[in-house]
Amino acid sequence: MIDTVLFDIGGTLLTQRRDHQRTVNYARYIIYRLSEHGIRIDTQPEEFAQILNSRAEEYKHLGERTCREYPSVQVWRDFFLKDYGIGVDLPAPLAEELSFTYDYIRLDNRPREGLLGMSEKLASMGMKLGIVTNTISKTFAAHMLKEYHVEKYYQDIVTSCEFGIRKPDPDIFNHAMERIGSVKETTCYVGDTISRDVLGSRNAGLALVIRINNPSIAHRDAGFQGPDAPKPDFTIDRLDEIPQIIGRFNRKEKT
Repeated sequence: MIDTVLFDIGGTLLTQRRDHQRTVNYARYIIYRLSEHGIRIDTQPEEFAQILNSRAEEYKHLGERTCREYPSVQVWRDFFLKDYGIGVDLPAPLAEELSFTYDYIRLDNRPREGLLGMSEKLASMGMKLGIVTNTISKTFAAHMLKEYHVEKYYQDIVTSCEFGIRKPDPDIFNHAMERIGSVKETTCYVGDTISRDVLGSRNAGLALVIRINNPSIAHRDAGFQGPDAPKPDFTIDRLDEIPQIIGRFNRKEKT
């Protein structure tokens, strides 16, 4: 019997689109905010945007290899801005702001259709709801749930930057279940990637795994194709399919 549903957020509960102009505008914003703290970036926004993207990809690939996530100060100092020798000059509140805006300003975030209705329905079914997300920001996930008016339905949020471990390592799923008061035999996970969400929830031995289609991240899963790739129990296109799947699963468990 499923009594807990844990979700990824980016690409799952919300869609995230990027475009060139947003990326350049974000680079311009970072230059401005750093300058307010006496940190000078002598690079034009267009070029700086390319550097940020390159360093962010390097950091992402490191995380995929090690499943480690670093605090935001270290992420910006040692990875995203490593070309600029910022050292100890980066204040922790500013580092968190930069991490939050990395997803909030740089990307066009939209709630998935049916988010509110799905959250209400699962709560009415007695489900405990939570978030398990790979992110460099401690505040992004909570902010988006509040912005989309669903925060009251989600009892807990586990972020990789606070826990120090990224999906697909099973430890972050185990940590989330311990915090929310659930066990793997009664927990479902919903995410959009095979490489992080499906593999991670399979590694943790969760009872039910649902993947929601997200064509924009297909390149992340390029190495997870074929008969030996981890498989979800269900693949869906819409959030409103989830309560029905869990209802059928639980009814079957009762028989």
